[in-house]
Amino acid sequence: MLKNKKIFVFDMDGTIYLGEKILPNAVELISKINSGKNKRIVYFTNNASKNPAHYLEKLNRLGFDASENQILTSADILIKFLKLHRKNKKIYLLGTPELKEMFEQNGITLTSDTPDITVTSFDTTLTYDKLAEACNYIRNGCEWLTTHPDINCPVENGYIPDCGAINELIRASTGRELPKAFGKPSGEVVKSLEEIYSEKRENMVIFGDRLYTDIALGKKNGMTAVLLLTGEATLEEALALPEDLRPDIICKDLSEAEKYIF
Repeated sequence: MLKNKKIFVFDMDGTIYLGEKILPNAVELISKINSGKNKRIVYFTNNASKNPAHYLEKLNRLGFDASENQILTSADILIKFLKLHRKNKKIYLLGTPELKEMFEQNGITLTSDTPDITVTSFDTTLTYDKLAEACNYIRNGCEWLTTHPDINCPVENGYIPDCGAINELIRASTGRELPKAFGKPSGEVVKSLEEIYSEKRENMVIFGDRLYTDIALGKKNGMTAVLLLTGEATLEEALALPEDLRPDIICKDLSEAEKYIF
């Protein structure tokens, strides 16, 4: 099923590493794919608390063969949407300094004074004042968009609240429906992959550890989906899904996944 794929999309945290811990066979397999003819690696993370430069440094430091044009985050997808469909709109951004820098570098106007749109993300610098300000804008009818829907972020000693948890708090406070998310499993991700890498989605495969983001991205958008049991999802949870949403392949880790590729 995977031998003729052209684009190999890898989630990062929980799939190829966990914090600073490299997961089994990740470096070796990605190096082998990179050295193959007509095969290309893409690193995609929903975690928009850091910018692509951070992920490039980390991947190279951990021994992965990575270049800047192989790295995408949910923020890249949302920024592209804002530039195409929300030109000249003023944005209130609930996000880290790194994410704010990404927005500013792309010419997006950030404000804390009567914004047109409130964008929420995984803000590890979150304060009560920032949260209250975002709730106030959203409660009063401001358009609400978000980078990604992940409830928890995996770390070496368990999980910490992610963007989806912040969004649930805002939803409970404001009574608004949860916003459109631009990371996995949004179809915007697959459209961007097709455009950036000039390849059809049928020739792509996503490797990930989460059912509602990584695997759902593939199953809802015409990509092959491989679940790695190295992070959040369990085998029991995967098999309990409706047949059309189950992973195409389930592997203990990337050591087991290699036999499907070569």
